Amino acid sequence: MSFLAITRATLAKDIRLEWRSKDAINAMLFFSLLVVVIFSFAFDPTAEESRRIAGGLVWVAFLFAAIVALNQTWARELRNQVLDAYRVSPAPATPLFIAKAFGNFIFVAVLEALMTPLFVAFYKLRPLGPSWQLIPIAVLGTWALVVNGTFFAAMSLRTRAREIMLPLLLFPLSIPALLGMVNSTAAVLTGETSPTFWIALLVAYDVVFTTACLLMFEAVLEAE
Repeated sequence: MSFLAITRATLAKDIRLEWRSKDAINAMLFFSLLVVVIFSFAFDPTAEESRRIAGGLVWVAFLFAAIVALNQTWARELRNQVLDAYRVSPAPATPLFIAKAFGNFIFVAVLEALMTPLFVAFYKLRPLGPSWQLIPIAVLGTWALVVNGTFFAAMSLRTRAREIMLPLLLFPLSIPALLGMVNSTAAVLTGETSPTFWIALLVAYDVVFTTACLLMFEAVLEAE
């Protein structure tokens, strides 16, 4: 099979399994909804305060919720020794990683699309800057979360406490991306500064870590 065929088949399989079970989506939605409701009850900020803090609340909620999908990604492959069968096959490792990363990207993007209106309604958000800039911020930020998350989820797959190991590995390396996501989102919502620098930081982060993950994934898969 060709590179694209393997990627497409793996991605279609993951989407089909999630569509049938909805385990990851339901868990992510529940967690994100819990964050929205708890923080809305905990304090009642003004419109200006909401614009300043919303970026942090939104991205922290998405980060923690994404951990659920990231853990599910490789756990499914352990059933019936699917991952072992892939390892002994002549198929390269790169399309497997790309398919898994894109699958996680789709799941988290669906979560963001469903939860963003709730964040807007609960915190009465209205961007004072160019609202279209939120789209590249969301795309770049989401990819920053899932590309590293997919890689470290594979690295910690067979550890005894992979649910704990994944955030321990992922969160420290995600700090630069989180700074870019939170500050760029706040810049658009408040309209006080330009998010250009933070968007450029996200682009650089995505390029560097995507390249590193692609180069190292085969070694992780074989050593796993």
